[in-house]
Amino acid sequence: MRQFALVFALISPALFGQAPPALSSKLAPYVASPSRVVDMMLDMARLKPGEVLFDLGSGDGRILVAAAERKAQATGIEINPKLVLAATEEIARAGLSERAKVIQGDVMQTDFSAANVVTLYMDTASNAKLRPQLEKYLKPGARVVSHDYEIPGWKAVRVEKTEERQPHTIYLYEVAAKK
Repeated sequence: MRQFALVFALISPALFGQAPPALSSKLAPYVASPSRVVDMMLDMARLKPGEVLFDLGSGDGRILVAAAERKAQATGIEINPKLVLAATEEIARAGLSERAKVIQGDVMQTDFSAANVVTLYMDTASNAKLRPQLEKYLKPGARVVSHDYEIPGWKAVRVEKTEERQPHTIYLYEVAAKK
């Protein structure tokens, strides 16, 4: 019955001359990165004080908090309003609201051209969909760090694996000058 309701909700506006509701381009489910992985990601990115970090699909904001603690300006883009609220509260609780924020939005509709560093935890297919946005917005020298999944068509400049019970792989990419 639930499937019928979804199909009807998408089709019925068209029956009455209206456009169907827009579907979000949610790229990945929320899965938190372990603290050790967050630290590895920021270390590999060589995040410096004053740099701008964007966390695409920022979840509960743990990367934003860690980046702000390193004196970076951190912005998260998160589509889920409950996670936006949780991240905003965590940033405030940590006293980092001047250096970190989370915006409710769709990463596919976001300009992150100010970023020196972008962090991701999306699967390979989602990274492939996001790649044109990364190429459009990031300037040469920007670093992209992906947790567990490669970005198809890009060559990582460094790959590190954690030595934990559940191993993780971190991929570091650097944006080359445009040809």
